[in-house]
Amino acid sequence: MSNTNKHIVLKTKDLSIGYKTKKAETVIADNINIELHKGEFIGLVGANGIGKSTLLRTLTNVQNSLSGSIYINNKLLSEFQPEDLAKAMSLVLTEQIASKNLSVFELVALGRQPYTNWIGNLSENDITIINRSLQQTNIEALKHKRCFELSDGQLQKVMIARALAQDTDLIILDEPTTHLDMYHKAYILKLLQKLAKETNKTILFSSHEIDLAIQLCDKMIVMTANNVVSDTPCNLISKGTFNTLFPKDLIAFDENTGSFRVKK
Repeated sequence: MSNTNKHIVLKTKDLSIGYKTKKAETVIADNINIELHKGEFIGLVGANGIGKSTLLRTLTNVQNSLSGSIYINNKLLSEFQPEDLAKAMSLVLTEQIASKNLSVFELVALGRQPYTNWIGNLSENDITIINRSLQQTNIEALKHKRCFELSDGQLQKVMIARALAQDTDLIILDEPTTHLDMYHKAYILKLLQKLAKETNKTILFSSHEIDLAIQLCDKMIVMTANNVVSDTPCNLISKGTFNTLFPKDLIAFDENTGSFRVKK
């Protein structure tokens, strides 16, 4: 199915992001126009300090935009009540969880909070969704373990399972492979790619693993000092977009291999 026929889960129109004080306005990036469709796996990449986290904070309503519009399922982000937004978008952040004394099942169950009654009791349907999320992330065997007993890679899978249990159309992850070795970086991104295909959820993640993102993503958002562009990895390569990411004196992008190399 072509993207023109696919449902748009996230859209920005002439978005400008940055910081505003009483005295001044600092623009990080502007004229951001992106469309993310249902079931797509999208990587957000760019050099350190370019504004990836600022963009994610703005898209998730943690930070106000300077101007422009953000739409989730064709509804303005600013019109969502918090409880409704929690049913449309789930987040996986890099911050440490508040209590690692929770069991894996208990932490994943927190994803059901937007749907439980005021007492927080889990229904049979909630439990079914939680167990399905554990199965989809291959952590059923960890179900009764306490989170402090887990490795970084295992804990990241638990956080992804919690987002799945929240059952939203859009999942946004801020650098989900931080602190992981090369094998587990690839494992987590392959898992996310698989989940996007199997669940038809839109998964957007920021990452420094540009080479892996090029290989795995349906679409990428590339932030440079001059603009923000979104397209398929193949189209971005043919346009020479990746050549503009880093200073040419040290890092070069090889279009034939789709990877970066250090200049000798």
